[in-house]
Amino acid sequence: MAGALVAVPAPAAHAATVQVRCSVADLVAAINAANSSPGPDTLQLARKCTYKLTAPDPANPGNGLPVITSEITIDGRGATIRRDEHGGKVPKFRILFVAPTGNLTLTRTTISGGFATDCPFFPDPPGLACGGGISNTGTMKVTHSKFTGNTSRSDVFAQGGAIDNPGTGSVSDTEVTANHVIYSGSETGGGAAGAAIANDGPLTLTRSRLTKNTAIVTEDTQSFAFGAGIISFAETTIKDTVISENRSFAPGGFARAAVANGIPEPGRLTVTGGAIRDNTSDAPHGFGQGGGIANNGLMTVSKVEISGNRVVAKDGTARGGGVRIGPFGTLDLTDSHITGNTVVAANGTAQGGGLDNPDGGTLTARRNEVHRNTVTARGGTAQGGGLYHAGGPAGLGTTTLERNTITRNRAGDGGGIFKASGILTLNGDVIRDNQPNNCSPAGAVPGCTG
Repeated sequence: MAGALVAVPAPAAHAATVQVRCSVADLVAAINAANSSPGPDTLQLARKCTYKLTAPDPANPGNGLPVITSEITIDGRGATIRRDEHGGKVPKFRILFVAPTGNLTLTRTTISGGFATDCPFFPDPPGLACGGGISNTGTMKVTHSKFTGNTSRSDVFAQGGAIDNPGTGSVSDTEVTANHVIYSGSETGGGAAGAAIANDGPLTLTRSRLTKNTAIVTEDTQSFAFGAGIISFAETTIKDTVISENRSFAPGGFARAAVANGIPEPGRLTVTGGAIRDNTSDAPHGFGQGGGIANNGLMTVSKVEISGNRVVAKDGTARGGGVRIGPFGTLDLTDSHITGNTVVAANGTAQGGGLDNPDGGTLTARRNEVHRNTVTARGGTAQGGGLYHAGGPAGLGTTTLERNTITRNRAGDGGGIFKASGILTLNGDVIRDNQPNNCSPAGAVPGCTG
């Protein structure tokens, strides 16, 4: 029709793929160009190149690379992005920061040597440090990658030695090893949380390995080193992942677990499959609380191997070699193996070799094997080789057992179960061959004898 106006749609933005030479300057330029272009971009790094960062991003000196503000995929193809310490002369900065508008997919890349000096999502109070490798406040997907040798250190509170996720994140088929989170202050009550990963989420972690990460606090400050593998402050789902050989160290403070549910939150921590093994919580003249798991929120654990974990507190209190439940914790534990965990407190108090519910929490355990866990305290008190239960100050804590097998555990008293107070019920459980006895005090656990 004559004079008719026809609307012509604007051209759609297309994904762009850019080959990035083995040059930090080229990588910086590629990220800046991707941020300013419409549509998603893929940056393919030079195969097996090491991009050595020697200076922070001028616009955002807490980060080594420009802030991710758009949809970007970094395909490392085996490359490494590393902060090059150069004899200690290079400033401290993390490697990557994803802004709230950013959407980063990181694949086949190693992130190394990052050092967090700020906490972008939690700027107040000043002095916090979050995410030595990556801090994500937008959307992040990490696959087939590795994080090693990254650090978050603060005189106030540090979290996320390798990854800090206040945004929406997923990590799969990735190794997170030898990262550190450190509280270096002198004030009472500081904290170091999540040496591998700290999640303010939501976050999904799948088919990955968190190994040999450390959480450390200043001696005798009554500070908290917790979640040497992962700390959950929000909804977290862990599937088919191995969390092993991580260490929380808090002399004169509180050392808590490789897998920790931080504070009571509406989000649930769910662990399915995989293993939590050979981790250590060490608190000389302090409080060791959970070697494998410390839960003080909502948590579900199913079909997990929880084995070989240790809680050590010479001249202190050590409890929960495999699993410890705090006063606000609710744990559903099913079809898992809690085996070979140990609690040691020379001249102190040691309780709950396999499972520990001492402060008024709620434990429901079905069809688990609790086997060969040990509690020792030379010169002190050692109770509950398989399970220690107390109702907490109000006496309301509950442990409900159904069709579990509790065998060959050992303690000074209550080799199988020690019940101090509260409500503990059995339903079809097998409790036998524990040393020196199956349940203590005599008659405290109806249905358990010997």
